[in-house]
Amino acid sequence: MLRKLVLVLVGAVVVIGTGAYVAFQISPWPSALMIRYAFHRGAIAAADSIAPLVPKGVSMQRDLSYAPGNRDALFDVFTPANVHTPVPAVVWVHGGGFVAGSRSDLSNYLQILAARGFVTFAIDYTLAPTARFPTPVRQANTALAYIIANAQRFNIDPQRIFLAGDSAGAQIAAQSALVISDPDYARRIGVEPGMSRESLRGLVLFCGPYDPTSLNFEGSFADFMRTVIWSYIGTRDPRDARVRQMSVTPHVTAVYPPTFISVGNADPLAPQSVALANALRVKGVEVDTLFFRDDYDPPLDHEYQLLLTTDAGRLALERSVAFLTARSK
Repeated sequence: MLRKLVLVLVGAVVVIGTGAYVAFQISPWPSALMIRYAFHRGAIAAADSIAPLVPKGVSMQRDLSYAPGNRDALFDVFTPANVHTPVPAVVWVHGGGFVAGSRSDLSNYLQILAARGFVTFAIDYTLAPTARFPTPVRQANTALAYIIANAQRFNIDPQRIFLAGDSAGAQIAAQSALVISDPDYARRIGVEPGMSRESLRGLVLFCGPYDPTSLNFEGSFADFMRTVIWSYIGTRDPRDARVRQMSVTPHVTAVYPPTFISVGNADPLAPQSVALANALRVKGVEVDTLFFRDDYDPPLDHEYQLLLTTDAGRLALERSVAFLTARSK
């Protein structure tokens, strides 16, 4: 009897294990959900760490919609105290590997940024694999159009708009800037620009994957990137033409907006930021960077800038605020 029971249990384990393996092979969903869970825990920890730094007096409007009827098309607005004339706006796209994250992850950070004299917007988009490229880019441009159309309501200057993002959100923001600055590119990927190039004063980009075709798809980090690309693009082949289409770095032109770029020295995506900065400089685009020595200690991992209790995190905030302020004039 005991032997039969053991055989049944072993058989059940084999069946379950085989089923799980097959599920991970035929769909990106199982891996994407695991990433979503891990990112959520990390985002909570980062937000909690800076909660004591959130200033008083910043007002907020939450759960607004930039596309009625789309439950994913929500955004929050943070306005500094004593604002009597229109001020610059910073529209931030959250990270999460395209499969995770939420605008609420950035609430504390964007309140701190708003207190520096900007109205900040945190926008949501439909996560992969539910939606694939270029849906988030299209949604970001829809959000920009809505925000500008309601500039008076939010007390912002529609001629002083900045795009910002972290991680996957940095890629979406950077690609949205391509759409806005290059009509031919916008037509090729089928996205309508949400605003004029003249009104887009600049970008603030942290830790993004700007050219997946140049990533090293070996090792443990490669598994993560394969899942992300499979979820977002619909292919596990990094050589697929669709992967190049979502890349930013190969497509930048001389009319790309001024850009602030930063990344940590221990971030696996650090070469992506360096390559984008170099590509923009070759095109004659104004670029401001905050990079760190390879031996910087303590090592700065992915999304280091959100940890405002660290020296590097505070420096990143000050440098990005200086960039925004200078280009708001």
